Amino acid sequence: MRGELTAKGRATRSRIVEGAAEVLREKGVASATLDDVMARTRSSKSQLFHYFPTGKDELLVAVARFEAEQVLEDQEPYLSCLDSWEAWGRWRDVVVRRYEEQGDQCPLGSLFLQIGRSTPGTRAIVIELMRRWQESLAAGVRALQAAGSLPADVDVDRRAASLLAAIQGGVSILLSTGESTHLRAALDQGIDDLRYAGRAAE
Repeated sequence: MRGELTAKGRATRSRIVEGAAEVLREKGVASATLDDVMARTRSSKSQLFHYFPTGKDELLVAVARFEAEQVLEDQEPYLSCLDSWEAWGRWRDVVVRRYEEQGDQCPLGSLFLQIGRSTPGTRAIVIELMRRWQESLAAGVRALQAAGSLPADVDVDRRAASLLAAIQGGVSILLSTGESTHLRAALDQGIDDLRYAGRAAE
């Protein structure tokens, strides 16, 4: 689709993407059809192809971008305010609850399996999600430093990267087993390691 959308056009496109995301979550990527999406979003075929000219794959990429955004939005307002140990605890609980509710089905992962990493834009979606997530965690570590809860020589980016890797590992096991034990342990250990760094500096 070429050219800038009007406000009404942006709203319509967003409605289609969000409706498609609901359909895909309910039916699964492999089973959902464009007819399902049109019925859910009250859109015509011509309208659907106006916003997504190449069809289903283009729509799936848009939904993948929406689902990636949801990963971060579901952690708010806690992810943006990691300025105390209590705040880190609240964020940890939100992350665990999100993935426990999601269970062993990952909408974002299913989408990438369907459209493939070679589809233009899909790898960039994951890279951008991980970059923003790690930057938010790094900002939280810096907030602890500013509050005097962590020493200035803590390697902020390394800590943030380690926490993100721990989450992803725990989520991968949850998706394989349906159990959140490893995710809980990974998050608790990561935050405990930060606390230890703070106590060691006292």
